[in-house]
Amino acid sequence: MTEPETGAVKSAGRALEIIEHLADAEGLTFPELVTALSLPRSSAHGLLRTLVAAGWVEFDPARKRYSLGLKAWQIGQRYDGHRLLLDNGPALMAELTDETGETVQMARLEGVENVYIAISPSPNPMRLASNVGMRLHAHATGIGKALLSTLSDEDARRRLQQVAIPRLTARTITDPDEILAAISRGRNLGFFVDDEEFIDGCRCVAMPLTWPEETGVAAALSITMPTSRTDETWPHSMAEPLRRVVVRMRRDMGLVAERSPHTSD
Repeated sequence: MTEPETGAVKSAGRALEIIEHLADAEGLTFPELVTALSLPRSSAHGLLRTLVAAGWVEFDPARKRYSLGLKAWQIGQRYDGHRLLLDNGPALMAELTDETGETVQMARLEGVENVYIAISPSPNPMRLASNVGMRLHAHATGIGKALLSTLSDEDARRRLQQVAIPRLTARTITDPDEILAAISRGRNLGFFVDDEEFIDGCRCVAMPLTWPEETGVAAALSITMPTSRTDETWPHSMAEPLRRVVVRMRRDMGLVAERSPHTSD
């Protein structure tokens, strides 16, 4: 009884891996997929046939390439887990970009990763290259620390200790205790920063937007810019306009306009 159940879960997991991998690719051949995901060739054929028949994956016989299918888009359109955040958020984010000239991002927390759900790109030619759906390590980004701050320290520590924490630049903090200390400092300041911790030459100021107990979703907002465009008043120069937009978004969502960053319960 146990073995068939394990096999079924493994097959489902592999099918999901294929869908997720194709979501980040322009189109892949069978050998490319098998190699990238370390799939057994025999079962990969069956999985791909099933996914193509169900519409989750499309196959171009001329190019012999697999790509994400229409069903993935259809299901994605039905997801409304962060609809409240996106009702008015993008318009206010665009206003913040107009005011600061910099990229504004909104992200949700998933495990110990930020998942970006809305982006207002800077009009400047030198800017952060990011896209909706991108996932980044929370410990190395300002928006990630802001998201982790919406959890209790116990929950944040548990999540951080369950994964390998990579060092991405010379400034990246990788020790869970030091990450929690940085989060504590951010709570005291009312904002969180990434000072070239994820990418050399890039800085970010971020604030929590919603807490899980308020809307079921931990979300945060950030302003990201090249280090070369920051001045001697950074991060405070970006924190104030960011705070004003966070307050407006929370009011639009029917929440208390300002929530103390010290509150984690």
